[in-house]
Amino acid sequence: MKVKPSIPKGTRDFGPKEVYKRNYIFGTIRKVFEKFGYQPLETPTMENLETLTGKYGEEGDQLLFKVLDSGDYLKDVKPDVYESKDAKKLSFAISGKGLRYDLTIPFARFVVMNQNDIAFPFKRYQIQPVWRADRPQKGRYREFYQCDADVVGTNSLLNEAELTQIYDEVFTKLGLEVIIKINNRKLLAGLAEVAGVSDQLVHLTVAIDKLDKIGIEGVTKELVTRGINPEVMHFFIESQGLENKEKLAKVKEHLKHSQTGLQGVAEMEMLFNYLEIAHLYRAKVEFDLTLARGLNYYTGTIFEVKAVGVEMGSIGGGGRYDNLTGMFGLNGVSGVGISFGAERIYDVLEELNLFPPDVTQATTALFINFGGEFEKAAFGYLQKLHMADISAELFPSDDKMAKQMKYANAKNVHYVIFVGEEEVKRQKLTVKNMITGEQNELNIEQLVILLKQEA
Repeated sequence: MKVKPSIPKGTRDFGPKEVYKRNYIFGTIRKVFEKFGYQPLETPTMENLETLTGKYGEEGDQLLFKVLDSGDYLKDVKPDVYESKDAKKLSFAISGKGLRYDLTIPFARFVVMNQNDIAFPFKRYQIQPVWRADRPQKGRYREFYQCDADVVGTNSLLNEAELTQIYDEVFTKLGLEVIIKINNRKLLAGLAEVAGVSDQLVHLTVAIDKLDKIGIEGVTKELVTRGINPEVMHFFIESQGLENKEKLAKVKEHLKHSQTGLQGVAEMEMLFNYLEIAHLYRAKVEFDLTLARGLNYYTGTIFEVKAVGVEMGSIGGGGRYDNLTGMFGLNGVSGVGISFGAERIYDVLEELNLFPPDVTQATTALFINFGGEFEKAAFGYLQKLHMADISAELFPSDDKMAKQMKYANAKNVHYVIFVGEEEVKRQKLTVKNMITGEQNELNIEQLVILLKQEA
């Protein structure tokens, strides 16, 4: 019985048009990263499971894709683990590796392993896929690309200002209006301290981070379940709608007895001072006290980016993680980074029709094939276009004109070139602009100039 081919839920195939659009996003992000001095880095698809576990919180650990050990993976499993039928314990017993959950932990691991060979501060960017055993839904996939920029080895808040600029410039170049939300985990720690729930900070931030998804009632219910007085939410609610400076002043007064909270206020004040100097193109920067970012390793500034005019979750996020490399034995190295959610950005650009019309154009010019000596003449002209680094093709057979033109339209070719009996006699080429319908007769030198301008 033949099995109908399929792919796992939460994954996707990408045809040529989709890949061109994705590369447009990646290329735009890459150019901005490099403009600000970030260097490329790649890490393995798989990491040792011990590298990944315990870094993303309890919920994150549950979403790790584990890789089954090779060979007789059951031989070393203890009988009590095997007989318990506990899937979680058994999966760890037979899996020593896992697919990377994000790019930040592998980056921290790389820094520790190569600390003697890199210059600090170390600025890197990374564009690679990650995997999460999440429930697939709109804008959420099990396999997706992240585009990260991180800098380690400096405490300077100039980095946070620079990363805000990177977000702003990338989304401006993509034509996308966004809101960059900023908060500080020290503020959240201070608010928890003032509310008397410092020991519940992780549960508090995880709950608050779901505010957009489950609303105030949902968050309140979760806080009660965790044994946290829901009155802690009052200050967050009261601060909604205030301007950035007004909100920060209100927070500063509320946290006047919390040293940690006041440190967070000072960091936010300095960051906003830098952003007043920085040139921002289009993005709106918003101080959002309810922004929590559920990952445990954030310790200072945190970011989240929302697209305006479309229903979609965050399309970017990140923050400072002062203690991350300490998990691998390298203490005292502060870091901060951001990530672009490429899959969601793609969906937003598609929904808002923001991809440039020519983004899927692979071939600038196509020679129509008339066969025989005309095919040879066209093939000769094709060589001259290739030598000039112009993307061009000769249709491989002298099929009907309708079929060849259909091929040109399917590939979004801008110019179709005819080399027939009259063209060979006059050593000219008939060139048709497929967008305007205009047709001209040019020699090969003129054609090269025209197509170079097109590029």
